[in-house]
Amino acid sequence: MNGFGMRATGEYERMSEKEQVTQNPEKDPEKWVTGGEPITGPQESYLNTLAQEADEEVPEDLTKAEASELIDKLQDETGRG
Repeated sequence: MNGFGMRATGEYERMSEKEQVTQNPEKDPEKWVTGGEPITGPQESYLNTLAQEADEEVPEDLTKAEASELIDKLQDETGRG
């Protein structure tokens, strides 16, 4: 996000941080269009790092959405979140 929004006049203006956040709220992983696709490489790498720190096992064949939810859980457990 570039931090700019368009006014009704067609001119661009700088948006406040609050305006930027509300325009792109976090979406529930279960509602992701691609949530059912296989885990991505970066997700898998980060998840393995977190799991090692939390002394947890990473299940095989995770989806993007499942990986995201597990990352959130492990971030909480390890204090990285």
